[in-house]
Amino acid sequence: MLKQCGLQFLLLIHSAMWLGLEGLSVTGPLKDMDFSVQEGGGPRILHQFKLEPPAVSFRTSGEKAGIIDIEPRTGILYINGSLDWETQQVHKLQVESLDENGERVKGPYAVTIHVEDINDNPPEFNQTKYYGVVRQNSRPGKPFMYVHATDRDDPTTLHAQLSYSILHHFPNPYEEMLFQIDNATGAISPSRKGSSYLDPQKQDNFILVVSVRDMAGTTANAFTSSVDVSITVKESLWKAPPTIYIKENSTQVHPVNISKVQSNEPDVIYGIFEKEKLPRLPFSISENGDIYVTQPLDREEKDAYTFYVVSKDNTGELVEKPLQIHIIVEDINDNPPVCQQELTIIEVQENENGGSNIGTVFATDMDEEDSLNSRLHFQIQSQEPEFPTNNLFYIQQDTGTLLLAGRSLSKRESAKYFLKVLVTDPQFETICNVEVHVIDINDQIPIFNNSDYGSVTLAEDIPIGSLILEIEATDGDEPATGSSLIIYQVKEGDPNNTFIIETDSETNRGFIRINKALDFETMPVYNLVINATNPEPLVEGVKYNSSSLTKLKVSVTNVDEPPAFRTPFYETEVSEDIPVNTLVMTVEAYDPEGDSVRYSLEGDARKWLRIDSATGQVYTALPLDRETEEIYRIEVVASELNNAAQKSKALLTLHLRDVNDNYPQIATDYPAFFCYPVSGGERTLIQATDADEQFFYSKFTFSLADDMNARNNWGISKFNATHAYLSLKHANFEEKVYDVPIILNDNGKPPLENKVNLKVSICKCSSENSCFIDIDRQHSWPTAGQAIGILLAVLIIIGAILAGVFFHMRYKEKKEKSNPKDAKDNAELNRLT
Repeated sequence: MLKQCGLQFLLLIHSAMWLGLEGLSVTGPLKDMDFSVQEGGGPRILHQFKLEPPAVSFRTSGEKAGIIDIEPRTGILYINGSLDWETQQVHKLQVESLDENGERVKGPYAVTIHVEDINDNPPEFNQTKYYGVVRQNSRPGKPFMYVHATDRDDPTTLHAQLSYSILHHFPNPYEEMLFQIDNATGAISPSRKGSSYLDPQKQDNFILVVSVRDMAGTTANAFTSSVDVSITVKESLWKAPPTIYIKENSTQVHPVNISKVQSNEPDVIYGIFEKEKLPRLPFSISENGDIYVTQPLDREEKDAYTFYVVSKDNTGELVEKPLQIHIIVEDINDNPPVCQQELTIIEVQENENGGSNIGTVFATDMDEEDSLNSRLHFQIQSQEPEFPTNNLFYIQQDTGTLLLAGRSLSKRESAKYFLKVLVTDPQFETICNVEVHVIDINDQIPIFNNSDYGSVTLAEDIPIGSLILEIEATDGDEPATGSSLIIYQVKEGDPNNTFIIETDSETNRGFIRINKALDFETMPVYNLVINATNPEPLVEGVKYNSSSLTKLKVSVTNVDEPPAFRTPFYETEVSEDIPVNTLVMTVEAYDPEGDSVRYSLEGDARKWLRIDSATGQVYTALPLDRETEEIYRIEVVASELNNAAQKSKALLTLHLRDVNDNYPQIATDYPAFFCYPVSGGERTLIQATDADEQFFYSKFTFSLADDMNARNNWGISKFNATHAYLSLKHANFEEKVYDVPIILNDNGKPPLENKVNLKVSICKCSSENSCFIDIDRQHSWPTAGQAIGILLAVLIIIGAILAGVFFHMRYKEKKEKSNPKDAKDNAELNRLT
């Protein structure tokens, strides 16, 4: 083939010589030259050097690669074959001219041939198959492996610019890829979906078919290669350890390693942040993920901790989701029992039977509740006096409940007993002191000093809480005990608890007071029967009798009272559009003495209501308006017909329900304007408002009136429920104020529509986009009458000033004549001044 190419090329050269090389346009004298030649392409002529006498031939030397040469007689520089960029990118030659004797005439001159690359090499992966490992829950976009391909073409051209992509994904259980590849670097990472869905329990191996294309993947005729990538999914290393248990008050040297975490990625920075705010978190984490407790913990101070461990990259971004760490502080027995009271006092009646529960000794232990460390045992260590026996009491060892061991106690034998109770846990013990008081039995009943307290007369308007009578009974039991304390109660004659009796615990006196208001019309007389009892039960065989009862008659006198309303306030809701003379409500009052009642209104500032003075029926007197006042409050007055001074008042509240009775309007808080000159297409925001309740105008409709001129000049479009854009349709606007007819609809029930003329200014604007308002100068000139008035006023003022100056000078001259010395001094002073 090479011989054939050479033969063809010789024919080409001889043809060029025969034609006198007229077809060659690349001819010239011998000199230094550079050529750029695309690789491949076969034989070709590069240049013809012209002979200059006495030169008769040319000679070439250098990097000819066996295919670059020059025809000696014609000076044609040619390539007899194809150059290869991948073999040699630059060929350097020397060309010289010779005379008939073979002596050099000119040269040697440098001829450099630069070989240009063509895309003639496909990319090749550096491995026939790739293997990678990805951890569950790895960060999306974080590479866990790379593929790499090379291309023998020129790296400075697109021929060697490679682009990676994933062709196939086996298996592919989801619509989205679980993996992604960086098309420039070949970095493979989990996709966002893959970060969440990769799970070795579901699928632990994937095969990716990765493709690489040259020409940066931008053309369809680029070379392509592909390779299989086997990916193994492994369990995430980043997971929270199980709950960590730490014994309190550890004597180890701190810090102590208690656990470890490990990120799925290398070279991360570990950190701790608190879930709860503490003065100091007693935990730390090392750069290797080791978690430490930094000091001994106290369970009684805090029995559990929760915090988060995070992993970050060197930019401070989170690498994985934070892990929640739970710490439980385990209890040790480091707290002794504590008596709940320094001295426990227990009262026992002397008639209590053996085995009776007389009280409980309470103690606590700060160690863990319901654990052996806080389990307490109770034991009576001593009893004083040990009379009549030394084992009068028994205590239940687990509860601390104190019982009488066998026989009843007698106050005559001893009024008090002192017990020492030993309270122990598995390691500590405490003594609790108990004092048992033997109290007298309740064998005496209270006896009233008076069996009948006669009668008292009270006006029906006596204030609640007033004291009406003091009563007293006596009790022979031991003072200051439940057996002698007296409780007074009304036993009969007071069905509504109108009276209450308080006891003075020190004197046992009873104080009868008014508990509820008296009412002569309902109950004019009370015949009260009052009993006296003790809080402690009486001993068997003793009962209360008539000695513990007394009587009292209470007479109530009538007082002229004002009328009373059935309810202290009235409230109703009506629609604001109800007709005049509509019945709103009926109020009702009565007079305790039976007098007739008259009704009237007070505070009806808007005169919206009227009331029937006899029936209490309230009607509308004028049209109502919710927009003026939404909640209308007035007072209803009820007075006696025969004594108007006796009156009562009740509050009447009227809630007005809105109806759609207000037409929508354009808000005028900010005037609409456009900066002159306009270019067309500008827009400004306009707002609709409505005095009705928001329910009726939650959605306004904006439109232009059916006016050809308006529709040709302006456009309107919705922005939201209450605003719209007004825009210009062209740029042919003058600098003036325009009236834009706009139709507003509030979409209420019923809907109300309003046509408004919005004034829009086309005006020159300041640098802050504020509209300049030019003042019309012709209106600023005064009228003829105003001008004459101004002139007269000016003349009068000038005359007054001249008169003042004249009188002042006359006075000064007169004074100087009367006092020459002063005048001289003044003249000198004026000269100096």
